[in-house]
Amino acid sequence: MKKFPINPPNPTKLNLYKRPFNHHQPLCFCTFTDPETWEEGELGNPSPIIQDRDFLRKSIDSGTGLHVLDLIDRGSIELDQTIYNKLVKKCAQLGRLKEGRVVHNHFRNSKFKADLFIQNSILNMYMKCGGLDDARKVFDEMPQRDMVTWTALIAGYSQNDMAEEAVALFPKMVGVGFKPNHFTFSSVLKAAGALPCDKLGRQVHGFCNKYGCDSDVYVGSALVDMYTRCGLMGEGRFVFDMMVRKNEVSWNALIAGYARKGEGESVLKLFRDMQREAYGPTHFTYSSIFSACASMGALEQGKWIHAHMIKNGGKLIAFVGNTLLDMYAKAGSIEDAKKVFDRLDKRDVVSWNSMLTGCAQHGLGKETVARFELMLRDGIKPNAITFLCVLNACSHGGLLNEGHHYFELMKKYMIVPEVEHYVTMVDLLGRAGLLKQAESFIREMPIEPNAAVWGALLGSCRMYGNMELGVFAAERVFELDPFDPGPHVLLCNIYASASRWKDVARVRKVMKEGGVKKEPACSWVDIENAVHMFVANDDAHPECEEIRRMWEKVSSKIKEVGYVPDTSHVLFNVDDQEREEKLQYHSEKLALAFALLRTTPGSTIRIKKNIRVCGDCHTAIKFVSKVMEREIIVRDTNRFHHFIDGFCSCGDYW
Repeated sequence: MKKFPINPPNPTKLNLYKRPFNHHQPLCFCTFTDPETWEEGELGNPSPIIQDRDFLRKSIDSGTGLHVLDLIDRGSIELDQTIYNKLVKKCAQLGRLKEGRVVHNHFRNSKFKADLFIQNSILNMYMKCGGLDDARKVFDEMPQRDMVTWTALIAGYSQNDMAEEAVALFPKMVGVGFKPNHFTFSSVLKAAGALPCDKLGRQVHGFCNKYGCDSDVYVGSALVDMYTRCGLMGEGRFVFDMMVRKNEVSWNALIAGYARKGEGESVLKLFRDMQREAYGPTHFTYSSIFSACASMGALEQGKWIHAHMIKNGGKLIAFVGNTLLDMYAKAGSIEDAKKVFDRLDKRDVVSWNSMLTGCAQHGLGKETVARFELMLRDGIKPNAITFLCVLNACSHGGLLNEGHHYFELMKKYMIVPEVEHYVTMVDLLGRAGLLKQAESFIREMPIEPNAAVWGALLGSCRMYGNMELGVFAAERVFELDPFDPGPHVLLCNIYASASRWKDVARVRKVMKEGGVKKEPACSWVDIENAVHMFVANDDAHPECEEIRRMWEKVSSKIKEVGYVPDTSHVLFNVDDQEREEKLQYHSEKLALAFALLRTTPGSTIRIKKNIRVCGDCHTAIKFVSKVMEREIIVRDTNRFHHFIDGFCSCGDYW
């Protein structure tokens, strides 16, 4: 009977364990006498060879569940280890857990069930397919294990965000006499970096030195990553500097660490150093730099990095495109963010969330809702973050009915609201002036309200001057988070609006005695690659006199067209004239005056502020945008305000 081999494997590709390959060993065959083994070719002619794509073909009858295994059981194919290896490898590559279990079950009943190589492959397959319990069961039942076995389980736990389990295996492995290699250390260090404490990571570092693996470039890179993820930038930088050999992974680990810490200047400097050392940036490099630019709001630097990526042939693959989109949105250019979104080859839920967040932050509430509906029509399943983005947009845009609708829609997608969703709903009701409904909503919450929930109600009480409810909300916040200065300041604002100066003084005394300090307000602008920062009544800037004269000139112009200073924002018991003088030189006004002096007429002005923009400054900047014919974009802690021709994108609903 004539037999045909089923894709004889390349021994050099399968020989991962240095197992000797016997060229005279029988291969797997199918025969002409079994037509079920044939596969229809492109021209409709039957082929006796089972191809790669058919290895995970389902059973034609009930059988084992896989057609190839059925053929083995019927004797149509001669079984050896190679076919198990190929089946397990296919399951791992395609993430086919169900089929992997079928192969494993068949293997356990075969004459090769004690083969360590295949057992390790099955363990690795389960880890890659997400069958962590199956993998652990395989590990526990193995009569013997080698270094690969331990490393596979540690790596699997590490890659599946089970850091504690991964690190716990390491001392057990060392305890039974196995010597860890650089693969083991890389996986353990990755897991150690995800732990809240750096103690275990430091201990693993000691083992790296003990076993002489600290000089390995992959272990060194993993050490840099571990230390930076633990927030220990000094230690991470020291390891990096001491590395004899570096690669792109080493540079990316350090750059990503600084990006996570929000140290954008360090990120950009490292990027320049990386290029000088002739290391080419990867997608991970660009992603980290875009994240750093986003945290700084550094639009021009972000644009330069984007151009650099294009010049080097970088593609907008998923995670890079998402971070680029996020960078443009957070740096103030929502139009560029939309262009990036439209050019993404594939949009996942992260892409949509980034776009929705950007629109919400820029005051585009109705557009956010419209894009969310488009997302649902495209078949993308929203997650908890998606709904938080949409609810924020509804809150900032005054879309009360839509907010209620989407909060209820979470049930359809089996998403349990978290405390952040409840905070946003309280904010939605409060901004709409429905303070009693907001209070009732808090009391009916299925979870215990935290300081942020009561803080949202307190902010609304400040907006609408409801002193009684505001005081009650403030007391709840003080109980839950007594060291947050924000609620104390809001309560002072409420008392000051009602001219209750004794109460203002009392709250300030409580703050002083409790060591609660208000964060000083500051604003800054980027002019010609230099950052210029201002505080209220700033006299430290070398051009402070010219800046003040400029603002006085602009202030006179906007008063002529209707601007009236809102002295209710002054929290001091002084006369109206002194109140107006205190408003005159707020940090955002000084930053704006400087930008008017140092930028070309008609160009866009971008200002950033570390706290919420002042109400009087918001009104003044609207008038400035009209009188000076400038687009002015202000980014504060909550959102972006786009001022054009006397109007703001927030619609004064902020």
